[in-house]
Amino acid sequence: MTPDLMEEGTKRMQAYARRQAERTASGGRSASFGRLLKVGEPDFTHGVALYLEDITVSFDGFKALNALSLTVNVGELRCIIGPNGAGKTTMMDCITGKTRPDAGRAFFGSTIDLLRLTEPEIAQIGIGRKFQKPTVYEELSVFENLELALAADRRARASLLSRLSGAQLDRIGEVLTLIHLRAEAQRTAGLLSHGQKQWLEIGMLLMQDPKLLLLDEPVAGMTDEETERTAELFLSLEGQHSLVVVEHDMKFVELLTQGHKKVTVLHEGSVLAEGRLADVQANDKVVEVYLGR
Repeated sequence: MTPDLMEEGTKRMQAYARRQAERTASGGRSASFGRLLKVGEPDFTHGVALYLEDITVSFDGFKALNALSLTVNVGELRCIIGPNGAGKTTMMDCITGKTRPDAGRAFFGSTIDLLRLTEPEIAQIGIGRKFQKPTVYEELSVFENLELALAADRRARASLLSRLSGAQLDRIGEVLTLIHLRAEAQRTAGLLSHGQKQWLEIGMLLMQDPKLLLLDEPVAGMTDEETERTAELFLSLEGQHSLVVVEHDMKFVELLTQGHKKVTVLHEGSVLAEGRLADVQANDKVVEVYLGR
């Protein structure tokens, strides 16, 4: 990744930190502390986007998650690594409502109990998930895929009568630039490369303006150049969104975790280690169960 792009990512995080400090300058309270939240709207005034406590999931006696606890802050980019079977996908399933844990608590912000919501409800409150295999409408153009993903009324009548506003067109244009597909806007999605389809699906998530993005092995099958561009994309989103990235590609993790960012290592359904990537890589237990000698 080029030094100027890394510098830009650092500037974004510094600006985000300044904004957070300004919001809490009065008595430790956020500027939005007194704002009335809408029903079902998450409260991030405490700086926490995702809170998992003692989440346990068993399948036929096998504990896929074993008292897993994890906290992700607002605007944070967190990488989750670990061997196959460590519980990474099951953790995402619990966050998105696909799997119900046997025990534990899961909160989005400080007010939304995720275990009380359905999968569609969780998506509507601002949690977006990208699976390993890209899922796009291959017969439609790139632009049409993003248009369909807009957070709007999707009933048949509304879809027939709707016309994109100037603001919506601008938003699609912004996302096209962000995901490196502006030149491919009118191209049929099925003709895109694997990496470009991955970017398009990420763009479709961004059209819904999620507050938390869950990204499962997003660079699997990508070229080195596509991997670097994806890292640039995620770093540009940091601070504006909270991101949880599950990944096996350690070079990609290195690109994302420059500085003091946390990396979480899962093993046998619970957190084995957590901290800066260099510290995690030097952890004897992590080396033994995951990284190898």
